[in-house]
Amino acid sequence: MTVGRADGPSGPQLPLDSGDTTGVTPAAPAAEHSPAPEKPSKAGRNLPAAIGVGAALGALVIGILLFAPTAWLAVVACAIAIATWEVTKRLREADVRVPRIPLLVGGQAMIWLGWPYDTTGVLAAFAGTVLVSMLWRLFERGLHAQPHNFLRDTAVTVFTAAWLPLLASFATLMVLEDQGAQRVFCLMIVSVSSDIGGYAAGVLFGKHPMAPAISPKKSWEGFAGSLIACVVAGVLTVTLMLDAAWWIGVLLGLLLVLSATAGDLIESQVKRDLGIKDMGTLLPGHGGIMDRLDSILPSAFVTWLVLAAFV
Repeated sequence: MTVGRADGPSGPQLPLDSGDTTGVTPAAPAAEHSPAPEKPSKAGRNLPAAIGVGAALGALVIGILLFAPTAWLAVVACAIAIATWEVTKRLREADVRVPRIPLLVGGQAMIWLGWPYDTTGVLAAFAGTVLVSMLWRLFERGLHAQPHNFLRDTAVTVFTAAWLPLLASFATLMVLEDQGAQRVFCLMIVSVSSDIGGYAAGVLFGKHPMAPAISPKKSWEGFAGSLIACVVAGVLTVTLMLDAAWWIGVLLGLLLVLSATAGDLIESQVKRDLGIKDMGTLLPGHGGIMDRLDSILPSAFVTWLVLAAFV
């Protein structure tokens, strides 16, 4: 997720304090008693808080991958459980009745069954989650009541199961392979480089919006910054950590800038459909866990695929 993005529903927004319903604006207090208005960040976020949280998360990931790589499964499982809770909560607020318990339990099964059974375990857990979710939604109101919006809700449920735990499972599959920690480092470093490069170039040079109807803060200049940063990071990580050919790093960087941007835009559009700015409030300066994972989830699959094929 790009720190500099400010997502929200299109159209004019009501002020946060809209308790006055008369349509008359109260008189402003005297200037000497009014605090100076806080200048908004061009990033649209609390940048110091975002940097602090990002540094803390980065330190946690580095420590786990260096000293206890298998614990990475627990970290991913915990993050996906929280992200699933955030997304299902927002969907339910929009009256989309996704079955939360099957998604939470099935998501954990996708993460953990990859340990003993590899991709077969992940695929079996995904299929089981989809089937149980369909039946759960079908009979949620009992045997004598017809479910409402069954097709819509089950379609969103399958989308959620694929979007969160299925994609996240590829991040855990990597750590179980030879040089597993290094493979995950490639994913995380290149993904973070995409964020940093895109943010820096977007703030300094951004003038041409990429997809203003979906994410107004994203620019083509920012995308170019992400592209350069991803390719450089890809070459360095693949050659230095995996002792692989430089062109694999170039390929990884090119594909990850596309997957990270796509993941960013997909979550932006989901939030626009739901009329919200963030999925949650757990991480100061970032929003929720899902707001931190949006670009990493599709990139996990792309990294797993590229490294499995060529390294």
